[in-house]
Amino acid sequence: MAVAQNTENVYQFELNSIEGKEVSLQDFEGSLLLIVNTASECGFTRQYSGLQKLHEKFNDKDFYVLGFPSNNFGGQEPGTDEEILEFCQVNFGVDFPLFSRSDVKGENSHPLFKYLTSADNPDFTGDIRWNFEKFLIDRQGNLVHRFRTNVEPDSEELLTAIENYL
Repeated sequence: MAVAQNTENVYQFELNSIEGKEVSLQDFEGSLLLIVNTASECGFTRQYSGLQKLHEKFNDKDFYVLGFPSNNFGGQEPGTDEEILEFCQVNFGVDFPLFSRSDVKGENSHPLFKYLTSADNPDFTGDIRWNFEKFLIDRQGNLVHRFRTNVEPDSEELLTAIENYL
């Protein structure tokens, strides 16, 4: 589904889960979110493990990692949704919400990522450069921090940002 005109926050978006169910991000209203574009055949794929640990560490504080597989960078997510889900569960024990593979860059970019890459935040705006970029969303649905691929899930920078909003 598309974005409402004059988008105010991420709660305006609806997407398909990796299992094919329609999900409104409004279902996460009041939660702290870390939205991440992911890929299964990337040098950074090991970050799934750290993302799962983050999800487990803070889930009791209403924190969720949301994974968005994308094949936009080097063809590193060629699988079907079913293959991606199995890969993530078998290799990394992922149980945080994953969404259907979608574009996160370019003309066919999902409206959520068009919003996230242009929304005001204290870090930077513009296109996603690679897999595993991270967007921290506060409990009101606003983008409050953005992190490039090289910021690991267990980095002090990311952990401090998350803890500041818990």
